[in-house]
Amino acid sequence: MAKIPQILLIYTGGTIGMVKDYKTGALRTFNFDKLLKHIPEINHLNCSISSISFDQPIDSSNMNTKNWVDISKIIEENYKVYDGFVVLHGSDTMSYTASAISFMFENLSKPIIFTGSQLPIGDLRTDAKENLITSIEIASAQENGSPIISEVCLYFEYKLYRANRTTKVNAEHFEAFSSPNFPPLVESGVHLKFNKQLIKIPNSKKRLEVRKKLNNNVVILKIFPGITKAVVESILTIKGLEGVIIETYGSGNAPTEKWFVNLLKDAITKGIQIVNVTQCIGGSVIMGQYETSIELEKIGIISGNDITTESALAKLMYLLGENIKKNKFKSVYETSLRGEVSVVD
Repeated sequence: MAKIPQILLIYTGGTIGMVKDYKTGALRTFNFDKLLKHIPEINHLNCSISSISFDQPIDSSNMNTKNWVDISKIIEENYKVYDGFVVLHGSDTMSYTASAISFMFENLSKPIIFTGSQLPIGDLRTDAKENLITSIEIASAQENGSPIISEVCLYFEYKLYRANRTTKVNAEHFEAFSSPNFPPLVESGVHLKFNKQLIKIPNSKKRLEVRKKLNNNVVILKIFPGITKAVVESILTIKGLEGVIIETYGSGNAPTEKWFVNLLKDAITKGIQIVNVTQCIGGSVIMGQYETSIELEKIGIISGNDITTESALAKLMYLLGENIKKNKFKSVYETSLRGEVSVVD
């Protein structure tokens, strides 16, 4: 007889774990041990569910690298016991956290699915029930005794995305997330439609490695018309700075003024790693396509390709934490490590 999948729910905080006190109208965190009381439909899922909560659930706006390590430790400590993990998280920074976890877990062979909601679980029109039920169902989906999904994903409003491809695009619609450069792995309708050709196949022969050294001496610099030398200089000379995500125009274009290029060049000479990502929601950085990005390519700026800003930042923190040799960093960063960038054949 097939073993029933064991799923661990990890509640970090966020709207999904709130219930409304209808007398006062205030939101409060509910006890996840009483989950079945709020969502009795979970009884019908073909899996066994346990839950664990942060001692102090936090708003996702307060998420930081320490919290990312805390999440990774909970999963690592329970990895052998459970067949899949569902992480409940506030939506505002979910793409950052989920992207970071995707890099921290090397040789993952089980699903880690992030989800949340726009309305609390006790709300009449809540999206929390559907998001939670379907996330658990996908996390417990198996074929020939192995999980169908074995990567870090994000589920929201009928779509399962590769986590490190996502970005939050709407603060009030239920369809809060988008994956502009990569299709959904699963679409939820009357049936769950798994797009199997897109799902990563795990290397089950390799042992799971959890990388918990993250370096957050990084900054995001968004280019805008009229940006001054003083602004760029003040950012690039921050004490202890080791990495910069530079958000450029279109396919990776930036001002060609000498002061701008020279400041970037000086930073690179000092060993600061600079990654070029596009401000556009969709599309890719193609350095050298226009004259306005030729100079960036010449001075050795790293191409982010079609990576999201959230994923680019998480990848930068992860790789800086791995102490990769300076002369190897660019080629490692430009390689797809967890399916976060499109590989051109």
